[in-house]
Amino acid sequence: MGIGHGLRVDAVLVQAVIAGALSFAHLHDLAAAAGQDGWKAWAYPVSVDLLLVAAWRRLRSAGPSRLAWCWFVVALFASLGANVATAGFLDLADPPALLRLGIAGWPALAFLGGTLLAHSAAEPEPVALAPVADAEEVVPPAERPVPDAERASVMEAVPESGAAPTSMDQAPAPVPAPPVPAVLVDHARKIADEYHARTGSPIDTDTLRSRLGVPPHLANAITAHLS
Repeated sequence: MGIGHGLRVDAVLVQAVIAGALSFAHLHDLAAAAGQDGWKAWAYPVSVDLLLVAAWRRLRSAGPSRLAWCWFVVALFASLGANVATAGFLDLADPPALLRLGIAGWPALAFLGGTLLAHSAAEPEPVALAPVADAEEVVPPAERPVPDAERASVMEAVPESGAAPTSMDQAPAPVPAPPVPAVLVDHARKIADEYHARTGSPIDTDTLRSRLGVPPHLANAITAHLS
């Protein structure tokens, strides 16, 4: 098996290496022209490229954020500015004072950016909260009042007691117990059970009448059905 079969040339990787080497050389030449000689001139391109890579990795790992985009643009501007400056737009034999100022202040700026990218927490994404429905007040069945329509039908079905006698000599006839609908008896029984469970004693007629909202004679009839 020949060596050529084990090697695979990636054109994109080769292009990236060439572009990185050219940018590295331009940054070195610019730093050297601004008075940074020796190893310091080589440290400037390393600092710019590392800040650019750190910001890009933050964007890829933690998602888009203002912090990562800010330092990515700063590093990209420094790299692109060096490429343009070394293309003949500036006299590198006599660089302007503003360029010397930028080169001298870059280490502190790069240190700040690298520290913030390495130690700041990722910005949390806003979470949309689902609206919470208002909790409805739960009323026990025994505490619910009798509907007006049901109470009216019951009142119509029950005759009023205490009818006057036909003559002064005739004694009043005993009033029969009014008929009580079964649904009203069941509802009264629930109220009585709840009252007994809460107080430990049977419900009295007055309390039952106030809970049901019925006249006294009907409350007495209902109490008789409960006993």
